[in-house]
Amino acid sequence: MKTIKLYNGVQMPQMGYGVYQVSPEECERCVSDALSVGYRMVDTAQAYHNEEGVGKAWRKSGILREDLFLVSKIWISDYGYEKAKASIDESLRKLQTDYIDLMLLHQPFCDRYGAYRALMEAYREGKLRAIGVSNFYPDHLIDLASNVEIKPMVNQVEMHVFDQQVKAQKYMEELDCRIMSWGPLAEGRNSFFTNELLAGIGRQYGKTVPQVALRWLLQRGAIIIPKSTHKERMVENLNIFDFQLSEDDMAQIQKLDTGKSLFFDHHDGDVTKMFMGWRG
Repeated sequence: MKTIKLYNGVQMPQMGYGVYQVSPEECERCVSDALSVGYRMVDTAQAYHNEEGVGKAWRKSGILREDLFLVSKIWISDYGYEKAKASIDESLRKLQTDYIDLMLLHQPFCDRYGAYRALMEAYREGKLRAIGVSNFYPDHLIDLASNVEIKPMVNQVEMHVFDQQVKAQKYMEELDCRIMSWGPLAEGRNSFFTNELLAGIGRQYGKTVPQVALRWLLQRGAIIIPKSTHKERMVENLNIFDFQLSEDDMAQIQKLDTGKSLFFDHHDGDVTKMFMGWRG
């Protein structure tokens, strides 16, 4: 598996398996399937309520801990220094591990500075190998990075062919922060799976629409975590390292960019109010 080197020297797999919207009941089975077909990074979060399933699956897999990369995220209800500190220990317990490879702040709301202090402390203590943020727009990221001793190493954001994050990625590169894509298949929105441009490019290589979209992200330097509950789709998503999109292909796909989220605008007041309602 190709890796991305974080600025602290940690090698992070460029592709992993995401468990967003995988139910707690299904999670252990899905992660077990993903590990069995070759995934070695799993992305979860406290808010997904399935960290325990991830922990059970990797423990039963027989895979050495050092050969696995675990990612989780602190939810806003646990922001603030003391709450975040306790939540990190709780995630460690649920994941059945002594350390988490990458821990992120899930959203740019509430007491993110107190929560980030807890991340930095846990990083120094060896409980976390790397730290970062998720859903931080350039203004959020620049502000935080300018006021902390350990800058975010990764920023996980919505990134797919319809929201390509070109400008945001440039700001991240200036901060030596790696971009990580959530929703790399746009969750099927905007008629993603039947997109004629992606399908046409795929026919040149004998690849599917999702494989083309995922390959495009890899060539953009993004870390990706596609999700599927079907083992055959997990295999399909992983099978993107045997071809390369041409410069013309990349330029054509660039035309699909709308520059807008298909999900949430984190600068919208109504979205902020919605997240405040999810603190409990």
